[in-house]
Amino acid sequence: MADASSSPDFPPWLEHLVSMSAGIVVADWDSVQTDLISLKALDCDPDRVEEAILQSYLFAGFPAALTASQMWRAVLGRAAAEADSLAQPLSVSAWEERGAIVCRPVYGSAYMKLRANVAAIHPALDRWMVSEGYGKVLGRPGLDLVHRELCIVGLLAAGVWDDQLYSHLRGALLAGAPVASVGRALQIGLIRVQEPDTSRLNNLWDLVQRGTNGGQDVH
Repeated sequence: MADASSSPDFPPWLEHLVSMSAGIVVADWDSVQTDLISLKALDCDPDRVEEAILQSYLFAGFPAALTASQMWRAVLGRAAAEADSLAQPLSVSAWEERGAIVCRPVYGSAYMKLRANVAAIHPALDRWMVSEGYGKVLGRPGLDLVHRELCIVGLLAAGVWDDQLYSHLRGALLAGAPVASVGRALQIGLIRVQEPDTSRLNNLWDLVQRGTNGGQDVH
């Protein structure tokens, strides 16, 4: 895991939560196990851990989220509750409404451009992004939007998804994450990257901090 040079805005539990998210997306299960053990030792709120794991299925797929959830259950030493205490019996239309509310702050003035770009790729992906992604998953309680975005920055950096990383670097700032925290989450994710040169990913962060898109598309 990344060297835990913690600060009040980036405490040790957040280091491990972002590291765990990055580990899931590259299937580094030994590292994920280490982070989960550390999160338990730090008495991190289990809801935070579980929400970070659950949201990973949007980026890493269901098998990865299932594997990480099984590992967390083993580390905790107890089964999941029979009912999801954080779930809300919402309809698809309610998910769409909540999704738009969550998605808008992440993309700010680029929100409508995002919707248009994704709909042009496929209308179903646009609907799923809002209702499934932001409404059903990222709009859940248990992990606030800033910490969700920091975990997403880490896993997108590890997964080397340039366009989406750019959008969520910007989104983390718009959600209220401190600049230093976004940079830290990025570096934690970059540790996982196998490519010899990750300069272009750091360049995306430079573009975001300068407030330009440098021709970068939004989706």
